[in-house]
Amino acid sequence: MRRFIRDGGLSLVFLAIFALSLIGQSIAGHAYNNEELAQHGQPSTPYLEFITSSEFLVDVAENWQSEFLQFFLFILATIWFIQRGSPESKKPGDEGVGSDADQRVGEHARVDSPRWAKVHGLRGWIYSNSLLLAMGTIFLLSWLAQSLAGHVVATEQNEQHGLPPETWTEYVLSAEFWNRTLQNWQSEFLAVGAMVAFSIYLRQRGSSESKPVGVPHHVSSVESD
Repeated sequence: MRRFIRDGGLSLVFLAIFALSLIGQSIAGHAYNNEELAQHGQPSTPYLEFITSSEFLVDVAENWQSEFLQFFLFILATIWFIQRGSPESKKPGDEGVGSDADQRVGEHARVDSPRWAKVHGLRGWIYSNSLLLAMGTIFLLSWLAQSLAGHVVATEQNEQHGLPPETWTEYVLSAEFWNRTLQNWQSEFLAVGAMVAFSIYLRQRGSSESKPVGVPHHVSSVESD
């Protein structure tokens, strides 16, 4: 168990932080929702009812989809584009998917390589792109969950104001939906771009996301090995 915790420490720490943040969001969101209900003279909502509501789901899914879109596009972009000097980038000249020998797939695989890395065809293609496929799938599912939950919330609000209900298509094409969506996307893209640029000139000793402190600005971590 101690070895499992040590070897998986990074994942476990962020899993714990995620769980605590989600619980905190649910508690704060529940309190805020009940404050709004009280202001309109409506009864408060029980906690369990709130965390299974569309109001809570749309706020959670809205952030999830932007995060996974960020990683999906970053993984895709780093295949073909480089940033000289950034540890987030391959070195100049290494653009592209790489050769089978470089990627250690098929007949170039090691004895202890993953089983699907040793085969060609559909299985080999799926495994070779599995990270991108996973991030893209989670993004699409999160976006769909956000749109469906948001549509329910928008319909309820329209009913409260005596307005006709919108169809799901009308909602996902509405200014409200894209205002909520794009305000998350732009912040994620800014953060990724800042990380790529800052890591050229700034360092954090001991972090795998940083070049070694003494490596020149124009050299990436890969080139410094």
